[in-house]
Amino acid sequence: MSRIGKSPIKLASGVTVTVSPSNEVTVKGPKGELKKNIDRDMKIDVKDGVLTIVRPTEQIRHKALHGLYRSLLANMVLGVTDGFKKQLELVGVGYKATNNGQLLDLALGYSHNIVFEIPKELKVATLTEKGQNPKIMLEGIDNQLLGQVAAKIRGLRKPEPYKGKGVRYSDEVVRKKAGKSAGK
Repeated sequence: MSRIGKSPIKLASGVTVTVSPSNEVTVKGPKGELKKNIDRDMKIDVKDGVLTIVRPTEQIRHKALHGLYRSLLANMVLGVTDGFKKQLELVGVGYKATNNGQLLDLALGYSHNIVFEIPKELKVATLTEKGQNPKIMLEGIDNQLLGQVAAKIRGLRKPEPYKGKGVRYSDEVVRKKAGKSAGK
């Protein structure tokens, strides 16, 4: 049996989970509402503030989906109660980030600034302090969307291995290469 799939999800107070006949799960909480379509073979039980997922057979496909959907639903419950945050850091001379509402304006060493539109489900904030690298804070209830947007922003200028310049997650460690050895 799947170790992840069999563990139950405890629902915090104020969180409601409803399952439609077409197996669409809706999770409502204090921070918002999330929906996810679940495979029709999986059974979802909500009893006494505990959510469990039951798989019908021991097929490899069902075993894989069991743990997957348990993790996705646990992230949905966590998202509507606490939310998720990601912080990106711009390392490099002249790298800047400003936001105007949901538009993120990035100066990353290219000949032009990059204007990146953040989805309305996420909140964005930029912070520039003297002596510190500029920071971008992303916040939202959907973990998948948050990670996708953060990865796209990071992909605009990935950290390079020689000087470490680029956009990185604030907790990311960039391993630097030695470069060319000194001459004779």
